[in-house]
Amino acid sequence: MKPVTEPVMRLLRGIRWYLREVSGAADYDRFCQRHRSHHPGEPVPTRGEYERQRIRHREENPQSRCC
Repeated sequence: MKPVTEPVMRLLRGIRWYLREVSGAADYDRFCQRHRSHHPGEPVPTRGEYERQRIRHREENPQSRCC
């Protein structure tokens, strides 16, 4: 039974990774890690604050895109 569970667990980890990347959850986690290392002692912005800041940055710094 053990040989079957390892591929299944690997598949589930892959699916979890993919969903976190697509949903943006991984971006927020990376932001939190970077914020803690660069600004120790300061509170980490909430997910909502992070999203508002990201949207504001995109609007103030537009980039041309092909599509």
